[in-house]
Amino acid sequence: MTKVCITSSGNNLDSLQDPRFGRCSFFIIVDSESMGFETVPNAAVSASGGAGIQAAQTIASKQVDALITGSVGPNAYAALASSGIKMFMASANTVREALELFKSGNLTEIQSAGPSHRGMGGGRGMGGGRGMGGGRGMGRGGGRGMGGGR
Repeated sequence: MTKVCITSSGNNLDSLQDPRFGRCSFFIIVDSESMGFETVPNAAVSASGGAGIQAAQTIASKQVDALITGSVGPNAYAALASSGIKMFMASANTVREALELFKSGNLTEIQSAGPSHRGMGGGRGMGGGRGMGGGRGMGRGGGRGMGGGR
């Protein structure tokens, strides 16, 4: 028996697969032989931080053998790998389709962590603002020197 966890946006095998790991709505845990499944709501979906690690702990506690998702961030990857869970990338339409791809050996194993989604944006603008003035001052040149005429 192989227990496979698939990230999902819904609570059954015909739900759409969710490409997110830590922030997916549900984990569908399926016995790949009997097709019996359990739906586990992802308690980390609205966590302010550490969602990937919390999600990894949730599925590790369910003793799954494999995970099918879109990508796994660095902290979650480390937690899943240390639990012996193999990770696979899929972009199937439904949970059922992702499972069929897994069973037929047509998924790519995730060998390294994907990008962390912390902060969601991380832009580093360069700004370089150059004002509108052309350096042509409007001074009136009314200086009165203090020269000591000799």
